[in-house]
Amino acid sequence: MLAPQEQPYFPLFADLRQVSVLVVGGGVVAGRKIDALLAADAKVTVGAPELSDHLQALQLAGRIRWIRGTYEANWVRHRGLVIGATNDPLVNQAVATDARAHGILVNVVDEPEISNVILPAVVRRGPLTVAIGTQGFAPSLSRRLREELEKFLSPTLAGLFDLAARYRARIKSAVPLGKERRDFYDWLLDGPVHASLRAERAQEAETLLQQALNEPSVQTRQTGEVLLVGAGPGDPDLLTVRALRALQRADVILHDRLVGPAILALARRDAELVSVGKEGGGPSTSQESIQAQLVALALAGKRVVRLKGGDPFVFGRGGEEAEYLSAHGVRFEIVPGISAALGCAAYAGVPLTHREHAQALEFVTAHGAEDAQSLDWQALAATNKTAVFFMAVNKSADLKRNLIGAGRASSTPVAIVENGTLPEQRVIRATLGQLADAVRQYRVQSPALVIVGDVVNVSERISWFGAAPIQMAPPLARSVESIDAAQPSYSY
Repeated sequence: MLAPQEQPYFPLFADLRQVSVLVVGGGVVAGRKIDALLAADAKVTVGAPELSDHLQALQLAGRIRWIRGTYEANWVRHRGLVIGATNDPLVNQAVATDARAHGILVNVVDEPEISNVILPAVVRRGPLTVAIGTQGFAPSLSRRLREELEKFLSPTLAGLFDLAARYRARIKSAVPLGKERRDFYDWLLDGPVHASLRAERAQEAETLLQQALNEPSVQTRQTGEVLLVGAGPGDPDLLTVRALRALQRADVILHDRLVGPAILALARRDAELVSVGKEGGGPSTSQESIQAQLVALALAGKRVVRLKGGDPFVFGRGGEEAEYLSAHGVRFEIVPGISAALGCAAYAGVPLTHREHAQALEFVTAHGAEDAQSLDWQALAATNKTAVFFMAVNKSADLKRNLIGAGRASSTPVAIVENGTLPEQRVIRATLGQLADAVRQYRVQSPALVIVGDVVNVSERISWFGAAPIQMAPPLARSVESIDAAQPSYSY
C-alpha cells in the first residue's frame, strides 16, 4: 500500500450544482470553504455549535442551512461531499471516518492523511480553471504558485474563453478535427481576436471570429503583430506584468542598447534577440531601419516586441513607430513602462513633487540644450518646479548656463542619478552651479539623468537604495555670488 504522500490523486473537476455538501465547523476557515462552495452553486449545510459573523449573515440570508450542535455521525448521510473544518482533531477524525464508511468523499482541512479529496488552489478566468495541488501536504506552496499564475494568465482570457464557449458548435462545424482545429485555437489565442479583447474591443473580437469561421483557411493564416513595450529603468523587478507576458510570447525582440541582460533573460528561450541600439558617436541603428524591420517581421507572421528602456512614449520615439505601423496596416499594442524619471528618482530617494518644495514637474530632453532658444528656460527655472533632464551627461554645462541665465539660483540642489535602479547606481548631490564640475569630477557616464529642484534636499532623509549618495562640498558663499554675477543674461 502506498504511503499517503505517494498516493496518486486523480485530478477531477466536479459539478456541485445543487449537490448536498456538509461542512463541519463554523469558523473563519469553514467560511472560506463555504464561499467557494456557494460560488459552485452547492447546497451547503453547516454543522457547528456557533457560527462566525460571516456565516451567520449567510444563514440569515437563507444561503446556507445550519445544524446547531456538536457533531453527530448521522450528519454525513446522503451527502455528496463532506468537509471537516473544526479546530478539534478528534472531531475531524470522526467526520473523516464516518464519511468514508458511507463511501462519501471527504476533505479535512490541512489533514491529507485522513482525507480522500483535496481542495486545490484555483485560478479562474471565466470558464478557464487552473487547479494546483500538492497532494495536500504543502498548501502554502499551492497558494504561492496560484499567485504566480495569476500574473501570467491575463484577465482577458475570461472573455476569450466565453467567446470560444459561445461559438463552440460553429467551430466544430466549420473547422475539421485534428491539426486544423488545433491551429484554429492557436490563432484564437495568439491572433487578432485576443488582441482586440486586450484592447477592450469585444465587438471587434467577435466580428473577427465570425469572419474566420466563414473562411477559416484564409482568415486564420499566420498574422503578426508588434508590441511596443517599456522595459522600465533597469531593475527587472520593475517590469509590468503585461511586459513580462509580452517577452514570454515574443518570436523576435528588437531591443535598445540600455535594456540590460537581466531583462532580456526573461524572454522566451527561443526568441530571437536583435539589438537596435543608438549611441551618440558610436554604432547605431537608424530609426528608419528599425521601423522597416518591425513591419517586415510582422508581415512575415512574427510576434514582435520592440523593447525600450523606460516608457515607449517618454522620449522613446514610440509614437513615431506606432504611426509607422499604423500606416502600414500592422496590428500593434502599447505596453507602458515605468519611466526612467520615476524609477530613478524613487530609487534615489527624490520625491519629484512635494507640497513644501515643488508643485509642478517637467520632463525635458537635454538634446538641443546648447541652444538657448530651444526650450522655455524661464519656465524651467521656476522655483516651485522640479525639472528632470534626460540624456543630460554631455549637456551639463549648457543646462547650468541656461537655467542660471533664466533666473534659477546657482545654489539650487541637483541630483545626478547614474545607472538608476541597478546595483551599480550612483547618486551625486550638488548644486546647479556645480553641475558640470560634478559630471566631470566623477566621470558620470550614460545612462544618467539630472534632477533639478529643492526636492533633492529631501533625499538626504529618505535615501534608501544602493550606495550612500556622494555629496559635493558646498561652494563658499563668495563663490556662489560670483557665479551668479558671472552668468550672461538672456532675453526671451
